[in-house]
Amino acid sequence: MLKLIKKGSNKIGIDGAIAFTVLSRVIQAAGGVVTLLFVAKCLTKVEQGYYYTFGSILAIQIFFELGLSSIITQFVAHENANLMWHDRIRFTGSEESSSRLASLLRFTVKWFTVISVLLFFCLLIAGYVFFSTYGKGNVDVNWHIPWVILSVTTSLSLMVSPILAFFEGLGSVKEVSRIRMIQQIIQLSFVLILFSLDFKLFSVPVAAVVSFSIVPFWIFFGKKRKLLTFIWNKIGNWHVNYRLEIFPYQWKIALSWISGYFIFQLFNPVLFATEGPVVAGQMGMTLAILNAILMLTLSWVSTKVPIFSGLIAKKEYVQLDYLFNKTVIQSTLLNIFALTVFFTLIFILRSYDIKIAGKSFWDRFLPLLPMLFMMIPVLLNHVIAAWATYLRCHKKEPMMIQSIVIGILCSISTITLGKYFGVIGMTLGYMILTVIGFIWTYFIFTTKKKEWHNEG
Repeated sequence: MLKLIKKGSNKIGIDGAIAFTVLSRVIQAAGGVVTLLFVAKCLTKVEQGYYYTFGSILAIQIFFELGLSSIITQFVAHENANLMWHDRIRFTGSEESSSRLASLLRFTVKWFTVISVLLFFCLLIAGYVFFSTYGKGNVDVNWHIPWVILSVTTSLSLMVSPILAFFEGLGSVKEVSRIRMIQQIIQLSFVLILFSLDFKLFSVPVAAVVSFSIVPFWIFFGKKRKLLTFIWNKIGNWHVNYRLEIFPYQWKIALSWISGYFIFQLFNPVLFATEGPVVAGQMGMTLAILNAILMLTLSWVSTKVPIFSGLIAKKEYVQLDYLFNKTVIQSTLLNIFALTVFFTLIFILRSYDIKIAGKSFWDRFLPLLPMLFMMIPVLLNHVIAAWATYLRCHKKEPMMIQSIVIGILCSISTITLGKYFGVIGMTLGYMILTVIGFIWTYFIFTTKKKEWHNEG
């Protein structure tokens, strides 16, 4: 039976790394749904607002990481192609590539150590200023220590993440995917246990500490430490020049990442400041479900990236388009089904005031109209992400300008409409801009697809 499963998986391009990635996303999506039930049961509406706003402010790390981890993976993979591995901790080959690999490792460790320290102080200050300013009336909410712990673990995670990216570049994608999956399982388990034990806002910070410890334990008590030491000592006369080699790639990716923050992460802080923590909590819980749906359905597309890339390399565009169109149709139908089920469920719970364990869970979500305004963009963003994935499999980035413009417009819309029209104005503005982004992306998709394939 296992042989048949493995054979079938190989035929559709699902190897160990992809399998762990898909399983990880399923766990994350399912865990998000289970977690929100515990949030609604164990936290007050005000605490729920703090809980979800924590995550939006922690996402500031995007401004420090700036897509560098993914670039490190690519550079490491390039140098690794010129090396011959004899076991998991030693290699021989090009002295230039060995030296450049050591240079990359040293750069990675030094660079991320510095920016992780800067991130810690930035998070600590930003969080205290924000919650002290806009949460003055919530003196009974114990958020100070949880925020310190989250600031520490987020900063340490940023320090470690490029090391994982380095290992991926060396070919350990399956191992890294497995470690990340284990982290998610452990963090989810501890969060639920701690919520049950009434740790409230301490639940996620404590779980994050336990989850984070998995990575350094894996590195320092296994062969990975010896591997890093071996590479570190391979430094020679050849070095990677950040300004000339890395930065020209990084700035494009960085702008797209920053744009993503202004598109997706401003909702909760703005609502917390303008409408209060209760409405921010409703937005946070609604987004938790919607993001879980989006993440799960996009797995159908993301797991096909190796196949898409292979077909593009072979210029087999007919087969590429057939597989892509089939995948998009399947995943989009699943997306529509999941959104419909979610909306129907909340509608029924709200209409009949159905209580679960004595609590009305429906009032922890946004009202139906703003919820609908947030659901439509999830469907459109699913297709937008699929088109973007298709184009990026050609090793090109045609979405940068679109990402920047939509990011700027979304931030202006969220802040302005949120201030004067509340959650209705904010969600309506977001939906309209997503429709515009959808049309723009379709134009880019059809134009670039025709241009690139005609060149081939």
